[in-house]
Amino acid sequence: MIRSAIVPVAGHGTRLLPATKSQPKEMLPVARKPIVQYVVEELVANGIEQILFVTGRNKSSIENHFDTDPELTRVLTEGNKKDLLAELDFEDLEAHFFYTRQRFQKGLGDAVRCGENFAGEQPVIVALGDSILGINAQSKAVSRMAQLFEEKRASCVVAVEEVPREDVRHYGIVDVVPGPDGTLRINRIVEKPSAEEAPSTLAVAGRYAFSPLIFDMINRLKPDKRGEIQLTDAIQMLCEEGKRVLALPLREDERRYDIGNFPSYFETFVEFALADPQYGDGFRKWLEKTIGKKAAKA
Repeated sequence: MIRSAIVPVAGHGTRLLPATKSQPKEMLPVARKPIVQYVVEELVANGIEQILFVTGRNKSSIENHFDTDPELTRVLTEGNKKDLLAELDFEDLEAHFFYTRQRFQKGLGDAVRCGENFAGEQPVIVALGDSILGINAQSKAVSRMAQLFEEKRASCVVAVEEVPREDVRHYGIVDVVPGPDGTLRINRIVEKPSAEEAPSTLAVAGRYAFSPLIFDMINRLKPDKRGEIQLTDAIQMLCEEGKRVLALPLREDERRYDIGNFPSYFETFVEFALADPQYGDGFRKWLEKTIGKKAAKA
């Protein structure tokens, strides 16, 4: 099994300004947890034991969040606030956390390259820090990706999901060829194509499994016209060189929640709040009442 993961969290989050002016978008709350906590809990539940965060400026709150806070623990303990202490259980996750900084914003490919020494000669998962898979991150996609990676001796496995054709311009889109064994082999990947140019409606879903070959591909790439190194270009190079690059479709209950703009953030927050085991029912009643009042006035 793959035991290491790289989580890129260095982006500026400009589409979520002003909320992200002084805090990382990955630390924005979704219901009762910051986005990146869902990602980490998902990875640990899928057998990941060490996680490298690729950070940038103004991202120290991520490191602080996953560090222990003895003073806070002491205050809650002395106040006998056991319910609040339980909310800090994530501090005891059985994973080792590492941090490195992407000094310049030069694309996702460059962010992944920052983890080359961390990965070494072992395969690695890459999980985008602003994407949650499934309600409350109850997804086993990473485990299935790792299993497929090993069974098929792949160089790369990419999680994918169907999106409306009008939305393909927001994602990396793959062209796949079904194999006799039921696997989906990727022969082309295109970054944010137009609806007319998209080879399919299968979108990359923010989770990847890579062999160390990915770093060779990234190191051979030249920056695009925006000065960025694109991870999709490195994956395309693997395809062109005949390496085994596979797609793993997400299951129906593993919908990707991509917190990239305010509409998707609002929708994700509400859906997760409604699913909250403690507060969900009360929030639903309030929401229905509020919507009913507004409908009556219209």
